Amino acid sequence: MLMAKSSAMATRPATADLLDALRRCVAPVEEAASLPPACYRDEAILKAEIETIFRRKWIAIGRADRFKAPGDYETLDNGGVPLIVLRDKAGALRAFANSCRHRGARLLEGEGNCRAIRCPFHSWTYKLDGRLAGAPQMETARDFDKADYGLIQFRTAEDSGFAYLCLDDEAPALDRQLGDFAQRHAPWSLDRLVSARRRVFEVACNWKAFLEVFNEYYHLPTVHPNSINGLYGRPDPADVTGGDYASQFGTTAGTGGLLEGEQAHALPDMPGLSAEAAAGARYTWVYPNLTFAANRDAVWIYEATPLGPERCRVVQTICFPPETIALPDFEQRARHYYHRLDAAVAEDIPALENQRRGLASPFARQGRFAPLMEPSVASFAKWYAEQLLGGEVGPYTKSR
Repeated sequence: MLMAKSSAMATRPATADLLDALRRCVAPVEEAASLPPACYRDEAILKAEIETIFRRKWIAIGRADRFKAPGDYETLDNGGVPLIVLRDKAGALRAFANSCRHRGARLLEGEGNCRAIRCPFHSWTYKLDGRLAGAPQMETARDFDKADYGLIQFRTAEDSGFAYLCLDDEAPALDRQLGDFAQRHAPWSLDRLVSARRRVFEVACNWKAFLEVFNEYYHLPTVHPNSINGLYGRPDPADVTGGDYASQFGTTAGTGGLLEGEQAHALPDMPGLSAEAAAGARYTWVYPNLTFAANRDAVWIYEATPLGPERCRVVQTICFPPETIALPDFEQRARHYYHRLDAAVAEDIPALENQRRGLASPFARQGRFAPLMEPSVASFAKWYAEQLLGGEVGPYTKSR
């Protein structure tokens, strides 16, 4: 039994203790420790995450098909940076700082469609490619050139139907971060899938905790005993991946997209799916913030981003093949899939909030992983620890 140590007895700086704790995460799953509790509750660690991960890596922002037409936009926040993401007239996905080049006013709110971006403060207007198109009464400003005052733009990319952005101009291309992701998920033709429902909500837990629970089988018998536990068999060992993601396949009894008692409402399998792939579901975590289950008939996706150390914003999306969506009874049958997702999340949230309360204890400590049931969580912990240990910013990494 680990005895609680009084803070008065501590002789080493908290930063050194944390660095040692993170190093214990960088080991094979059979030996690795879980992330230290401070990583789920400490404001200073969240700041280090933002600087080291959210402002330096490619960050998934969900399915690209929600930006269908020119002018479709959504405003979002990544690492404390307000952004506009939109589809321009040429069909390119773009991301801009949501800040007017005149005097910094916020340009757009929420989501929708626009023909141009007009500042609500002084009416400076920008084209969908970010160029400044109009600046009223600036004719007498000496040496003022509209070409110098376009919106600040960030890198974007699309892969397998997902959209990504990166705030760091010097970060490697997305392909390098994803590695063999596209090849591993080729059976599900992710780029063809159509988003059928998108739901946004908040959860009172750390963003990492929400993604972790989606990627482990260990909690199913206790958290989901009567809803989905009976659908899932013993999973295969985790895949060895060639990118910044974790993936694990497991067989299912029927479709994992429906509750145990609603299997009669199953939609057809995806066209062209192999018998092996149709026998179960592949659960994948694209670091840092996107996870999904590729099932025989549907793919359901979650994004989680921090709103604070102990609160996160979650986006849930479910996708189907276009052939399935074209079925005359699709909407009626799809409602059972939506119900399954909502029911499972409704069971997860109390468990996550209870975990948050336990992690808040000053005597919470690192644990260990069940190697077969939690390998993806361990893989993420290793990747995450490497980012913080290898970074040059943040209160805990710069002191190495």
